[in-house]
Parts: sequence; C-alpha cells; structure tokens
Amino acid sequence: MQKKYIVILIVVLLSFAVILLHNKKSAEKYITRDISKGTITQYVEASGTIKPINTIAVGTQVSGTVAKIYVDYNSQVKAGQLLAELDPSLFQANVDQSTAKLSNAQASLAKAQAALAYKKNNYQRYQHLYQKNYVSRDDVELARSNYLAAEADLAAARAEVSASQASLNNNLTNLGYSKITSPVDGTVISRAVDVGQTVAASFNTPTLFEVAKDLTQMQIETSVSEADIGKIKVGQKAEYTLDGYQDKIFEGTVTQVRLASTTTNNVVTYTVIVSVDNSDGFAIPGMSANVSIITGQVKDVLCVENKALKFTPSDNTQKYENQGIWIMTKTGPQRYDVELGLSDDNKTQIISDKIKEKDKVIVGSTGGKKNSKKTNSGMRRPPM
Repeated sequence: MQKKYIVILIVVLLSFAVILLHNKKSAEKYITRDISKGTITQYVEASGTIKPINTIAVGTQVSGTVAKIYVDYNSQVKAGQLLAELDPSLFQANVDQSTAKLSNAQASLAKAQAALAYKKNNYQRYQHLYQKNYVSRDDVELARSNYLAAEADLAAARAEVSASQASLNNNLTNLGYSKITSPVDGTVISRAVDVGQTVAASFNTPTLFEVAKDLTQMQIETSVSEADIGKIKVGQKAEYTLDGYQDKIFEGTVTQVRLASTTTNNVVTYTVIVSVDNSDGFAIPGMSANVSIITGQVKDVLCVENKALKFTPSDNTQKYENQGIWIMTKTGPQRYDVELGLSDDNKTQIISDKIKEKDKVIVGSTGGKKNSKKTNSGMRRPPM
C-alpha cells in the first residue's frame, strides 16, 4: 500500500514538472538593447557630374584656315596667351588694300583743301574788284559758286578719308582676330581643331578651345527629385564619392538651388549645385559623383533601433495614440511615451524625461503568442 502511494506521488510530481517545463518553453523572452547616445544624420541622395565653375569657350569671329596651334589638352595658359593662328594672308591683303585706299583718300583731301583755298581767294578777289566796278555781278556769283563747290568737295574728301580709315580699322581688327588668344588664366580642357582645318564663322562663332578658369574649384551639377527639393537649402553641407575613388569621401557645400525644372518620363527634377574644393586634384571634369546632401543632423542624443518603435508584447492588446517604447524593468516590460526626433535607416532619436542612457529597450522577443510581431496600433512610423 505504501508503495502504491509512492508511485502516485511520483506521477503527480512528473506531471507538475511537465507543466512547468511547458510553461517555461512557451514564456515570451525579450531581446533588449542598451539605449545609447549617438549622432543621427539625414541625407538626400543625388547623382551628378563634376564640372569646372567657369569654363570659357574660345572661338573665332573670322573664317579661315588654321595655320598654327600652340597648345594642347591640359595646357596651362595665361590671359592673352596665343593659342592658335589662322592663315593671315587674306587678312593682310585686305589691310594693305585699305591702307592704299586711305592714302589715296588723304591725297584727295589735300587736293580738295588746296582747291578750296584757291577758290576762296578767287571769290574774295572778285568781290573786291566788283566793288571797284572792274568785274560784273555774274563774275562774282560764278566765283562764289566755285568756292561753295570746293567746300562740298572738301567735305566729300574728308568723308572718304573717314570711310577708308574705318575700313582699315575693320581689316586690322580681322587680322587681329586671326590670332586666337586665351581670355583668362586657366587650363585647356578641350581642343576642337587641327592645323589645316578650315573654320567658318559665317553664322555663328565656332568653338576652337575650352579653357577652364580654375580647376582647384569645381562644382557638381546634381539632379534632385521634386519630393526632396524642399529639403535642400543653400549652405547645406554635402558628402560625395567618385567612382575612381570609392574608398574616399569628399565634402562640398550647396551653393545654388535652381528653380528651373526638368521633366523626363514624367519625373520632375531640379538642378542643385554643390561647390567643392579640388586643391588636391582628385576631381576631373566629367566625373560622375554620388552626392549625399545633409539635410539634418543631431549629435549626442538618445537613440534606439528603429524596430524598438514597432515592438509590443504579445500579450498586450491595448491601443495607444502616442508613440512609445517598451523598457525592461525589474518588474517586467513597461511602456513609456516618447517624442521622436530625426531618424536614419537604423536608429531614431527619442525625446523623453523618463528615459536615460543604459536603459534596456525591448527590440523583439522569442516564444510567447504568435502575434508577438504586431505593431502599436495608431502609432506613427518613425520618420525616414
């Protein structure tokens, strides 16, 4: 009989053990992280192209054949330096012809001046003789007519001199245009002609060279979508990478937000200019740049992982209007309302007087009911 009671007691104890083991396995276990302070930075991503801030297109205002070229790609040039020459023979011939015409016009002017002086004296002499009744009135009128005609001839001769001088000046200018010079100090980044090539400037000015004024100061022309353009302001800092230096991060500054939009396949974008310091010479015109414009940043603030904002214990069915997080306390999980600040892809700033650094925030759980992954109903998602 005693042995029977012992067997029953063993069975009861085993049953209790099985129940306790089952409850232990089904209990919800919480995954926590220490709340810490850190830096959160928000970015607007964009892509663009490296370009010189000031690029001068050097062309020619006259047509002709390229006779000489004195520079090439990457040549350093000074303002006024000779870059190329067109064949000057035709321009020089026009100058010589204009010079001859001017000399002829000046000779005609001198002849007209002499004729005027003679006819003026003759007219005055006839007036004197007429007063003494030595000549008739008709003789005086004829002398006066010749004098006035001589004045007109002199005016015409002077006009001819002016026209010849203007023609000479024009041909001298064209002769000067046959020498292509750099308007600024800089670097030749493009050369579009070769010796022997004919350039025509009949309707527009052909570009022969492109000179970048200063390659130590560059800019990135980026395209930003209409959804993000409202976040961009002049003066914001930017970080960018170049495909040729993927392990290096460069810095720049937003200097211009252009109001003109571009629509491509129903996608509206705006051009944002990011100025960069290229003193080290890493950036080369035409390079592609991946730009991150910093639109917001906070330092040394309390942060939690973003998934902590979505966690709710599986046995909690209450709905909350405010955003909150669950902190593991000595008595178990406890919820605290928090205000959200800036957020990035991994963490979010929280603002609360009741939460401090090193508190254990619950970010997930294992075991428990199947609905342990539900989110707080009525709570907004963290800003991204």
